[in-house]
Amino acid sequence: MRSNLYIIVTFSIALLISFPINAQRGTRLGYIDMNVILESIDEYQEAGLLLDKNISAWKKEIELKKIQLKQYQNQLNTERILLTPELIDDRELEIKDFASEIISLQEKRFGPKGDMIVQRSKLIQPVQDQVMSVVKLIAEEKKYDFIFDRSSNITMLYSAKNYDISDLVIKRINRQQKIQKKKDQIEALKSKTTTSNN
Repeated sequence: MRSNLYIIVTFSIALLISFPINAQRGTRLGYIDMNVILESIDEYQEAGLLLDKNISAWKKEIELKKIQLKQYQNQLNTERILLTPELIDDRELEIKDFASEIISLQEKRFGPKGDMIVQRSKLIQPVQDQVMSVVKLIAEEKKYDFIFDRSSNITMLYSAKNYDISDLVIKRINRQQKIQKKKDQIEALKSKTTTSNN
């Protein structure tokens, strides 16, 4: 019992002594501008171009369907006087179904769970994850307590440039990419040498 009390008292004293030391260090803040970082990464730009290309193709697909719908409506209006009421009703129903198909296609391509969101996530998320891992690594190395993203919804009324670690993040990512390219080249040479020896 007495040894447990001794341990508790010793631990409490150590905790009280270490608290003022940490309090004197002060809080270290840093910030990044995610937009600047992402725009400097080649993979992000390539992913953005691919996504823009797909979005453009999807918009054309929808526009062509809308033009086709307009043609169906014009054709019905032109032939309306020659058709029986039953045929008119059938055509109007077909046009209504086609319009619903267009709305479904728009939802499939650009809705909250549509192709655009899925592809953006698939193409861009790995790059954002890479940035976040580098930010975390830098924060641990430099002993930052908080790192904010200047481009997000958090309001930053003032920030001194010396707290901006965006350039450091970009340098680290570029270094990682160069190392990966060298590894890929070495692997390619190894596989080339192996196939030529056989």
